[in-house]
Amino acid sequence: MTRIADLKKKLMENPEFRQEYEKADAEFQLVEALVKARTRAKLSQAEVARRVGTTQSAIARLEGGGVSPSLATLRRYAEATGAKLEINLVQN
Repeated sequence: MTRIADLKKKLMENPEFRQEYEKADAEFQLVEALVKARTRAKLSQAEVARRVGTTQSAIARLEGGGVSPSLATLRRYAEATGAKLEINLVQN
């Protein structure tokens, strides 16, 4: 039986798979950072939405990875949660 780690290692040898995996991983990291910022601020999605000027369902979609947020949205979210937005480009 193939273990998941072995399967992932084999799949990561494929450049197309690796690119898509890394893209998905970056998106997951953003979603995780958003939820952590809100949780640290002890805010509900509804409270963040009120501070950002949107709806709770829009915040839920943002935190669920269902949308590609603009920089302006990320800045407003960061401000609403008392966080600082930082964007980095790193060499592959």
